[in-house]
Amino acid sequence: MLEHDVIIVGGGLAGCRAALEIKRSEPKLDVALVAKTHPIRSHSVAAQGGMAATLKNVDASDSWEAHAFDTVKGSDYLADQDAVEILTKEAPEVVIELEHMGVLFSRLPDGRIAQRAFGGHSHRRTCYAADKTGHAILHELVNNLRHNGVKLYDEWYVMQLILEEGQAKGVVMFQLLDTKVEVVRAKAVMFATGGYGRVFNTTSNDFASTGDGLAMSALAGVPLEDMEFVQFHPTGLYPVGVLISEAVRGEGAYLINSEGDRFMSDYAPKQMELAPRDITSRAITLELRAGRGIHPDGSAGGPFVYLDLRHMGKDKIMSRIPFCWEEAHRLLGIDAVHQPMPVRPTAHYSMGGIPVNTDGQVHSGKDGLIEGFFAAGESACISVHGANRLGSNSLLECVVYGKRTGAAIAKYVQDRKLPDIDEQSYLNAAQAKIKALVEKSGTLRLNQLRQAFQDCMTQFCGVFRNQASMEEGLNQLEQLKQQYQQIYLDDKGNCWNTEIIEALELRNLMIVGEIILTSALNRRESRGAHSREDYPQRDDPNFLKHTLAFYSSAGIDLQYKPVSMTLFEPKERKY
Repeated sequence: MLEHDVIIVGGGLAGCRAALEIKRSEPKLDVALVAKTHPIRSHSVAAQGGMAATLKNVDASDSWEAHAFDTVKGSDYLADQDAVEILTKEAPEVVIELEHMGVLFSRLPDGRIAQRAFGGHSHRRTCYAADKTGHAILHELVNNLRHNGVKLYDEWYVMQLILEEGQAKGVVMFQLLDTKVEVVRAKAVMFATGGYGRVFNTTSNDFASTGDGLAMSALAGVPLEDMEFVQFHPTGLYPVGVLISEAVRGEGAYLINSEGDRFMSDYAPKQMELAPRDITSRAITLELRAGRGIHPDGSAGGPFVYLDLRHMGKDKIMSRIPFCWEEAHRLLGIDAVHQPMPVRPTAHYSMGGIPVNTDGQVHSGKDGLIEGFFAAGESACISVHGANRLGSNSLLECVVYGKRTGAAIAKYVQDRKLPDIDEQSYLNAAQAKIKALVEKSGTLRLNQLRQAFQDCMTQFCGVFRNQASMEEGLNQLEQLKQQYQQIYLDDKGNCWNTEIIEALELRNLMIVGEIILTSALNRRESRGAHSREDYPQRDDPNFLKHTLAFYSSAGIDLQYKPVSMTLFEPKERKY
């Protein structure tokens, strides 16, 4: 059996920043990080637009209080305000720390870190590295992990969280190379496994964003919080779904319908293209429904609108947002200097996740905590985003709360013993599960079932929702779960068998999808990214509260807990 003081699952920003903080706090601790891709290929590397912080480099009137208010307002007042206060107060410090690590932020002419406008923010406070900010930060963090002696298990897949008697004791994982199964025990386990965008058929997320950490937690009896709140980013490149960063609109791009109108003036006249993402996504969807979308031949009534950069000029486009130009050119052959980009909403971010306190320790329910279990980043719900996340707050959350969680873990494991685990029983169960998958003689290819599931979620639980559609989605999902028993794998080998991982990921996606649908069906209001056509108004008296969903094979049990209100009273949300 492998053993470490701390095992972190997930190689993105939150996991790497936590690992680094543990080693900085207590260099003698044995810290390991396991990821199903190499950490440099974690989805954090795709984050483009930037990271919000009140450095006041371009706007001296900015303040952490203004940043906090924008975040709470953007969340439609569902964010926990004590957590938002920590996030916004600590933002400038963590940006400077990253700069000192070597992160190459874009600069003002006088050498200070540049800051741009972003949707829902009242000041220009988003620090950036052109439009490759996540890439710039993650590379430096991974280099620092190596320097500090963190053990990396890259290209290992974690199958199970070992949670016994209210204590997280370790994980079961296997190596992609040869399907070798290992049990790892640790004094503390941290999940930083990212989001679950692959629940939907069109997403900006990479193929690894399958909600593994959330599903493993749910199977172990941990509740998941606010899973109904899924952010659809307004500008996914049509038809591929790849993200065109909000930085493009932050630099001045327009959204145009088939009539050539900047239609955001009808939906958010003050903020226009820089309205929060939920509002902008709904606006685009309504334009498409009204027949003002655009066809590839330029005619009206099509499936997308235009994101128009042409007025910005070549120099600005190629210096400020080169990667977005590259994506459109590489994938569609479009030269955004001279042609508008076709865009429509794409599933992008998970506001919900594993419920944690402000030190990253996982809640067992409304009150209790689970010994030895921590989480941070997109897989966690603190909740600083509430019902809708503002752009450039996600990288910030990963770094602020990755750091805080790492510091908390470093203190927590002091003088703790390694837990006792019956290694053989976990090994036998894992090996039997892999063997059963490989030997399945069903009739369904994995891809068929995954596509049907993703289509179901997109059709019945997308940008707009209602009771009838979500009930139908749950009915279809139940049938698809039965069909999972009929899958088969073409690859029967034990060397780099990616079909095994895809089969396990699909099971995880189905668990997450069922929790999303059930939580959404029971929230009978519209708030942030959760938009009910049959309940179009926000309902604070009945639903200003967090959802906690407990999963079991018999069904999902929903409970609720209050929102932390320390700074701002709820008001109508207008832009």
